[in-house]
Amino acid sequence: MSIFNQHAAEILILLFFIVTYIFSVTEKLADWKGTVAYYSNHFKATILEKFMQFLLINILFFEIISLVLLVFGLYNLVFENSQLIAKIGLEISAITLLQFLIGQRIAKDYPGAMNITVYFILNCIGIYLLT
Repeated sequence: MSIFNQHAAEILILLFFIVTYIFSVTEKLADWKGTVAYYSNHFKATILEKFMQFLLINILFFEIISLVLLVFGLYNLVFENSQLIAKIGLEISAITLLQFLIGQRIAKDYPGAMNITVYFILNCIGIYLLT
């Protein structure tokens, strides 16, 4: 007997990313100036420094789209046994994570890039399970 139905792993992966994106979006919006300052410092002396506000808006857009799709995808998976929206949510999430990875590599933050890799692997496992 399972508390999640036949999609336990998929549901847990979706919940993991929903929690991750809820906190990420909330933290960025609650302290926008601090976020811009933090990332401007992080990307100081790179080509990204000049475009920080635009890049953060882009990331925020992708995180919100991912979050909305993951929430609706979770609902559809649990109550309608439909996997399509959840899979699309994880695919947009993967694109979001790739953007983070590119930024970390440009900043030469290799430990940060490694951390994103862990999220990306879990994301890909979720996509695979939903395929």
